[in-house]
Amino acid sequence: MHFISFGGGILLVLVLHVADGQFDPHFLPGRSVIVHLFEWKFSDIAAECENYLGPNGFGGVQVSPINECLVSPERAWWERYQPVSYAIVSRSGDEKEFAEMVKRCYEVGVRVYVDVIFNHMASGEGEVVGTGGSLVYPEERLYPHVPYGPEDFNPHCVIEDYQDVDQVRNCALVSLPDLNQKSDNVKRSVIEFLDRLIDHGVAGFRADACKHMWPEDIKFLFGSTKNLSPEFGFPDKARPFLYQEVIDLGQEPISKNEYTSIGVVTEFLFSAEIGNIFRYKKLKEFMKWGTDERFLRSDRALVFVENHDNERGHGAGGKDILTYKDGKRYLLAVLFTIAHPYGIPRIMSSYDFSNSDEGPPANAKGEIISPVFNDRGLCTNGWICQHRWLGVASMVQFRNAVAGSGIVNWMDNGEQQFAFCRGDLGFVAFNGYTMSHLNSTVKVCLPPGIYCDVISGEVTLDGCTGLEVVVKDDGYANIFIPGDSPTGVLAVHLGSAYIID
Repeated sequence: MHFISFGGGILLVLVLHVADGQFDPHFLPGRSVIVHLFEWKFSDIAAECENYLGPNGFGGVQVSPINECLVSPERAWWERYQPVSYAIVSRSGDEKEFAEMVKRCYEVGVRVYVDVIFNHMASGEGEVVGTGGSLVYPEERLYPHVPYGPEDFNPHCVIEDYQDVDQVRNCALVSLPDLNQKSDNVKRSVIEFLDRLIDHGVAGFRADACKHMWPEDIKFLFGSTKNLSPEFGFPDKARPFLYQEVIDLGQEPISKNEYTSIGVVTEFLFSAEIGNIFRYKKLKEFMKWGTDERFLRSDRALVFVENHDNERGHGAGGKDILTYKDGKRYLLAVLFTIAHPYGIPRIMSSYDFSNSDEGPPANAKGEIISPVFNDRGLCTNGWICQHRWLGVASMVQFRNAVAGSGIVNWMDNGEQQFAFCRGDLGFVAFNGYTMSHLNSTVKVCLPPGIYCDVISGEVTLDGCTGLEVVVKDDGYANIFIPGDSPTGVLAVHLGSAYIID
């Protein structure tokens, strides 16, 4: 088999900060990739930072919304996205536990990003109870623990036409009371909440439902916060990282490009396209990446195979989205996302579900239970923990090792077998999801020597525990990935050399 090679308002805010600093995730040196530990408890996130994310070079963790939300009868996941107040009290823990988690993660090199919701508040009939015991009255637009009243909301209407920009941004998403971000009270309340999180040491925020808010309002809210806390090792005048949820597949008048001057944007087109490519074997689509104008520029894009919404069939992408239920095909897409230099990758870490409303693993009292790990480090008690799947941490370390380098010498055979170099720092090959072996001699862009594949093993004093790649004097090597490889991926880099000639 031979590859074909291709070349390669009034407020107690004194200063509105310039938002240009809100594109930096503030990873510590030698780290990258964000993991979304969806619905995890604060104490478990802290432990995961110490035991796995930190030691394996992950750069950050996204936590589910931490503020008080409604208590749904079925304890569904979506209750997190219906705020009752800005008190830090949720099924994940209280403010003290949150602060301890941020500190423990920081001490092992992992930054924390909080999912925040300012487009709307909780819906419901009559008196609604929050996770901290607060009582609110959505029909009357009364949230006394913020406090918000009717004057802080847009006039009642419901989004019916996504081609109507005013309707999308000024009306209610489903039945959720739509906040007016131009209200001075809303501005003050939101900024005070964000500042409290910054005081606790967070590195930034994932902002929910940004398409449903006016860009100038988002710019004011997030541009008016404090700088990041020097106590947590952030540089002088560092601004919090911001990534905005804007669903845009090119079919609506609201564009993701309206938000790129404010912060990074979630690139849902990436999610849809990578699912389409790996699900339907459209390998040639990869060749457009880097030149396809439909995509955001790399430093403005947060990329992912799936998120908590489209994993459940909500949001963008539909049936093309790959999830943990797709097994190896999904894993290949995750490993590719990390190996490729485009965007800032975020990896989903889920729990098993059989219906789209199902909440996280919990006991009879509705309390979230902690993940349990088997002897291979995989989760067993309802938690999926894709970030612990074979090859994921190794590919994160590969990405860290080849940081700053682009794609050189893309090679493929027109099917599901392809490879590329990351400059002269690393090489990665994919065997798709065919049962055929990949067995080919290719240029790997590394100095002559013996390199250990970091996906199937590691480097030891006695050699490679997994596959070896022997690079000859001409820079070529025979690459072999068996058809029954559990990942279908091989990766080597300068740091995985056992012997360099």
